[in-house]
Amino acid sequence: MSTPSTVIHSARLVTGRDTVADAWVRFEGDRVAARGIGDDWRTALDADTTVTDAAGRTLVPGFIDLHCHGAGGASVEEGEAAIERALAVHTAHGTTRSVLSLVTAPVELLEGHLETIASVAASDPRVLGAHLEGPFLDREFRGAHDPALLRTADAASVERLLAASEGVLRQVTIAPEHDGAPEAIARFVDAGVAVAVGHTGADFGTALAAFEAGASILTHAFNGMRGIHHRAPGPVVAAMHADHVTLEVINDGVHVHPDVVRLAFSGAPGRVALITDAMAAAGAADGRYLLGSLEVVVDGGVARLVEGGSIAGSTLTQDVALRRAVIDGGIPLHEAVGALTVAPAAAIGRSGDLGRLDTGFAADAVLLTDDLEIEAVWGAGARLA
Repeated sequence: MSTPSTVIHSARLVTGRDTVADAWVRFEGDRVAARGIGDDWRTALDADTTVTDAAGRTLVPGFIDLHCHGAGGASVEEGEAAIERALAVHTAHGTTRSVLSLVTAPVELLEGHLETIASVAASDPRVLGAHLEGPFLDREFRGAHDPALLRTADAASVERLLAASEGVLRQVTIAPEHDGAPEAIARFVDAGVAVAVGHTGADFGTALAAFEAGASILTHAFNGMRGIHHRAPGPVVAAMHADHVTLEVINDGVHVHPDVVRLAFSGAPGRVALITDAMAAAGAADGRYLLGSLEVVVDGGVARLVEGGSIAGSTLTQDVALRRAVIDGGIPLHEAVGALTVAPAAAIGRSGDLGRLDTGFAADAVLLTDDLEIEAVWGAGARLA
């Protein structure tokens, strides 16, 4: 049986680096086999090749979401069927790879959730692994995390979570100012897990020390942390200062003002990763939902805790984040695309095979209309949406 082959031609190919007119790419199986410009795509055609004429529309690499809790009325914690339901929503909006995020819960529950994600990841290439957004967070800056379940990072809990993840733990968010955090950061980094600073009361110096110790992501920059003050610059400026750190940004028009989004792109060029932080209501109706153990009400697409009113994740999809970056934020299209592809791939150590439409990379692509709406989606070489 021959390997499935796909050619997409006559595209305006936009990557995180540049824009190429009249471009084509060829997929064989789940990889990019070749790319070029003009009509020489015709030379490698065979009877089994599926051909798509992009007709001058924009082709970009598939979107990568480092931080996603759910969609379609389903949360990651609800099991394999719920994960599939959530992925289907995000796939339709251009996300071809996701890191599935878990909110704060008891360690024994997190162990079970990690095992479920590992099982799904073994058969579904859309799942890159898991992100533990808790329980090692600060109480004051906890956002939509249950304060009763927050804890310091003791060595036994860290080892249990690493063991349960079966190697698919990609990211863990930690407040670095608390007891046990330095040791936990070192242990996770040693295990190949990207450590994120977030939900933290840390000042500039404490955050910078965590980055110098190996932390490499800032969880949803500006949210769940101290803001920027001219004499107390806080974690965001520390992340900008440390040039290996990726800044997550929720660009839904609610979490971060468009001018502040532009500030992030200026302060950390090439190091902004647009994320959704989407909860179950993404792609679903307003109403009441659960985020972990906490009740959330969604009104006008904005999710807030019933008790206290804190923003509780988002209902964002990546295509909307792209349009907001370009249209509202004035970010050049290739930079915005880079924040959905190249930057998140690099943040989890996958810059060698994800985030670009180069030969040998994953055959993940999104075809966009002139208005940056989704026209078609391919993941691992297959037409998904």
